[in-house]
Amino acid sequence: MRKKIIAGNWKMNMTPSQAVALVNELKPLVANEEVDVVFCVPAIDIIPAMEAAKGSNINIGAENMYFEESGAYTGEISPAMLTDVGVKYVVLGHSERREYFAETDQTVNKKVLKAFEHGITPIICCGETLEQREQGVTIDFIRQQIKIAFLNVTADQAKSAVIAYEPIWAIGTGKVATTAQAQEVCAAIRACINELYDEATGSAIRIQYGGSVSADSAAELFAQPDIDGGLVGGASLKADFGKIVNYK
Repeated sequence: MRKKIIAGNWKMNMTPSQAVALVNELKPLVANEEVDVVFCVPAIDIIPAMEAAKGSNINIGAENMYFEESGAYTGEISPAMLTDVGVKYVVLGHSERREYFAETDQTVNKKVLKAFEHGITPIICCGETLEQREQGVTIDFIRQQIKIAFLNVTADQAKSAVIAYEPIWAIGTGKVATTAQAQEVCAAIRACINELYDEATGSAIRIQYGGSVSADSAAELFAQPDIDGGLVGGASLKADFGKIVNYK
């Protein structure tokens, strides 16, 4: 039985002092040992959020990471910097990183390999645009993203990975894929992992749904056989995130 993982992606929100206040507000609201709870926060918030989360069930993750160990990469953050402060999760390949910062499937793959090298669990994002959905190429497009992201990743590594399916047309729009649509794509992702590795690997990997997840939609989405939790954007910045984590 796969343990659900519910992660908040704060994006470019919350100053360090605001981050501490939010963690302290949410700590009692997300206290659910039945799920893994992760707050993926801006780099400047990681250390204060870690301090605030001590003694709770909250894991603090990063929103991005570079694929080099160190060097002349102004503004980037290395895997060693993350592991040194205890980060165990990192969001990679989010659609906003792809759209605004020119990330490609190939750079996502490099980051995934580097994350595994340092013992960091990658939350690997994939998702289609509204145009791609209307053209009927959603599954083909997602399969391509997954195949490239997992290039040279071992089966043992893949089993510990998290994949976040986020239809781009549903991120921050208030639109949510229907439960059937979300389950269909998450099942296709699992089938793709089965093909790349084997059924044991496909059964082990956790697949999240993201895209305007709310307290109202969480229970039905997370009840689906191939949806193992959510990557939550705006709702993770509010007390309502507690209702999502305690969706049952």
